[in-house]
Amino acid sequence: MPVKSDPGVSTPDLVLMTFHDLTPLRRVEEMRADFVANASHELRTPLAALSGFIETLQGSARDDTKARERFLGIMQDQARRMARLIDDLLSLSRIELNAHRRPDTQVDLVPIVRQVVDSLETLARDRGVAVNVEAAKVLIVPGDRDELVRIFENLVENALKYGAPGKRVDIKLSPGLSADAEPEAQVSVRDYGPGIAPEHLPRLTERFYRVDVKESRAQGGTGLGLALVKHILNRHRGRLTIESAPGAGAAFTVHLPTAGTVQN
Repeated sequence: MPVKSDPGVSTPDLVLMTFHDLTPLRRVEEMRADFVANASHELRTPLAALSGFIETLQGSARDDTKARERFLGIMQDQARRMARLIDDLLSLSRIELNAHRRPDTQVDLVPIVRQVVDSLETLARDRGVAVNVEAAKVLIVPGDRDELVRIFENLVENALKYGAPGKRVDIKLSPGLSADAEPEAQVSVRDYGPGIAPEHLPRLTERFYRVDVKESRAQGGTGLGLALVKHILNRHRGRLTIESAPGAGAAFTVHLPTAGTVQN
């Protein structure tokens, strides 16, 4: 638009130009479209399997008892996969909705992690993996207990599933300092499995990103576990660091600002 300093002069002294950078909006739109496409694809795969087996059971396998039992087992697995995915999608939406609200309830991480380890004992035994926990007596942080349980369920379960060849998972809970020298709680979950190539590390917390799609689906993964971890930690003003290399296992460390006292 023209800018005139003298109303009596027809020629403008200046021209005011305003530029709007739409890149962030376009990026958000692309992320939303990718998310919907990925979610639809993840749901379509088990849905297609269910539909196919239903048609088979209604047709050629109607009177085949063995086939019926086998197909029903597969259908149940696919239905559970869809349920896990929907549950993760709802959890992610709920966490994002409350992202601006920082939890202020004082919780102790030590019993939370021990509860998670106990709940996954059957999985550890089935995979032949020994889980070792080294912890301070008390490690207090401001947080939402259910969301913190979700963090460590994801990390420990991943270690048991993808690091199983290493036959061992070490979990360490200890006080530490952040990069700004602020006190924080550090919880490390380390496996001794095949490790992760460096090019994958920066993208592990992206929604639906998988190092090995086939292996992830075989393990019952939804592709949202680490994305949930990242968003929960963002709400808690925490962060996740990942250290890994092929053949050297992987260590996922949760950093959370502490509150209260720490007892060794």
